[in-house]
Amino acid sequence: MKLFSKTNAHPTVAGILTEFFGVAQSWRETNDPLQPLVELIGLIRPKSTKNIQTVDITDVIVFLQNNFACRKQFSIYLAEIFANKKFNKILADAAILQDADFFFEVKKRIFAKFLPYQPQKDTLEYIFNQVFYLANDGIWISKIPMQQLQELSDLLKFKSIYDDVESNSVLSELLVAMHLLTQRISGRAMETDVIKMVPEFENLESPFSAFEKELFLIEDRIKESKNHYITTDDLSYAQLLVLYKQCEDFVETAFNNSSKYGISLRVNQNLLKIRQQLVRLKFLISLLVVDDEKHKKANGISLVLQLIKYNCYKNNVRKFIAESTQLLSYEITQHTAKTGEHYITESRKEYYKMFRTAVGGGFIVGILCIIKVLLSKVETSYFGHAFLYSMNYAFGFVTIYLLGFTLATKQPAMTAAALIKALEDGALKKGKDTEKYKAFAILFARVFRSQFIAFVGNVIMAFPVSLLGIWLIDYYLDYNIAATKWKTLVIDLSPIHSLAIVHAAIAGVFLFLSGIISGSVANRDKHNQVYFRISEHPVLKRYFGKNKTTRFAHLYEKKWAGIISNFWFGVFMGSTASIGLFLGLNLDIRHITFGSGNLALAMYGANYKVPTDMLIWGIFGIGIIGLVNFLVSFSLSLGLAFRSRAISVFELRFVTISIWRHFKSSPFSFFFPTEIKAKSAVIENYLDTDESKKH
Repeated sequence: MKLFSKTNAHPTVAGILTEFFGVAQSWRETNDPLQPLVELIGLIRPKSTKNIQTVDITDVIVFLQNNFACRKQFSIYLAEIFANKKFNKILADAAILQDADFFFEVKKRIFAKFLPYQPQKDTLEYIFNQVFYLANDGIWISKIPMQQLQELSDLLKFKSIYDDVESNSVLSELLVAMHLLTQRISGRAMETDVIKMVPEFENLESPFSAFEKELFLIEDRIKESKNHYITTDDLSYAQLLVLYKQCEDFVETAFNNSSKYGISLRVNQNLLKIRQQLVRLKFLISLLVVDDEKHKKANGISLVLQLIKYNCYKNNVRKFIAESTQLLSYEITQHTAKTGEHYITESRKEYYKMFRTAVGGGFIVGILCIIKVLLSKVETSYFGHAFLYSMNYAFGFVTIYLLGFTLATKQPAMTAAALIKALEDGALKKGKDTEKYKAFAILFARVFRSQFIAFVGNVIMAFPVSLLGIWLIDYYLDYNIAATKWKTLVIDLSPIHSLAIVHAAIAGVFLFLSGIISGSVANRDKHNQVYFRISEHPVLKRYFGKNKTTRFAHLYEKKWAGIISNFWFGVFMGSTASIGLFLGLNLDIRHITFGSGNLALAMYGANYKVPTDMLIWGIFGIGIIGLVNFLVSFSLSLGLAFRSRAISVFELRFVTISIWRHFKSSPFSFFFPTEIKAKSAVIENYLDTDESKKH
């Protein structure tokens, strides 16, 4: 049925209400009973919710005030389409995690974005899916002034939600939802992995069971009473709030204990679901409390607004991922922050120690450069080369790590978290902002110079080792392994003759991912108590003795996360180019230390006759590659650390200003250790490790 003729290009609220609810009462003849409401909401809905402070529905109110017949028909229409509609599932399920499996939940929500789940037509959820079907409907509907909503409610003579407690009534559906939520919370809170996170509650009665019992008693009183509600001065209500607070404390304690015991993605999802259900229960409990008639109306309107909001947000993917990953990202960056503190030099002794370890790292990388050129001559498939290159890189990086050497670009992913930890500690200690940012700037200068000297150590050693290696092979085997590859090796370093900058950025992403892997493995092992399980393994203790088993467990705890991280970093670095060739894409990686080694190989391969312009661009490219490696991995790690600690990115403005001021006052401190030990003690408080800190 067409509402308007072609001449009426701009339908109005008055036109729709008159067409459907005027003398003709055409709403009774429509094929789709929801069409009038869909059309009306479509006119009220703003085109964009950005920068809108208020959504005005005065036109609707004024028209209904001046047209009694339309108002009466509209009221009858709404009463009919909403009569006996079930909605307890919206309250109990919508916008709450439905599965502890993170990836399954993400997949399900994405699929529902394109093909929404449609419930039975006798439910309120079906109506909301048809009428408020846009994701931002929950935003603009909440911007309608409460005074207008109350006026509309009075005009249409909506009944109070406390008039009836019979089956399918509003209050009955609300109580059913509360039953579902409390039972689900109690069961989930008793799971073994969840209880393990809160040993403090081990010998105490479950606060969830006590809360459930108290809530059921209140519900029975509400059903049996004449008013069907309680008041704020009710003693049972006060007791219920106390028990609710204990349930909240249980969840918060579990989250806080993640620093001690680690946390798995599944346990994180279980705790997050319990927290969401508790928040939902808190809202529903507030609807049971009434002190006056105005309170009744406000509760009814609040219930409708929240139902629309919950239904609109039920498939929100971005919010789900943000909530689900924040704690895990905190635990991962907590580990990398502790590790990163070892990469930040303060004294001259530490500075030159970093240089020596970087020289060691450069030595091994120089050997890896030669091995890679030799492996490139092996006749095999793309994936064969991917495997060979990956193993070359992986075992090389693991060797660097186990020998205590340094690969320069591995630092940013670790040190970024340490920097944010310093900023967070400063905020928690509630010191002056200027002192907090100044301390951060001093620490950043230490990070920068540590990275600088690591770059220097890597580069100046990788070059001669690669040159010596290719010379020895040529001397003893009479074979110049880079004779046919030297031009490619040089061009790959040039930022104008190749995609060196893009490839350096890809390497930066892999550096960031390796830091994530390290923190993730450490967190997983902590949660699974791997160290304790190894140290108390009965077979190992019997055959190797208690002391050796304990030493092995300690070695595992200290090194395993780093070994896995470096191994996968090698796999990422070694397989990228082969995957790019297989897919027909120009994918590759560029790393500053390998760039230095490859330049040496290219020079020898060309018999030292590399054109001057290519040589200059190659040398310049090495510096650019190192800068991009650093900036990409550091920026990604910094962003993750900011988000994991819920620190606003706007703080970057003040941090940047503080760093610039420190650079102007002490530029050499960004390259060499210039602080006096006593003066640099200002930031020591910001480097204390406190694993039990609340987050």
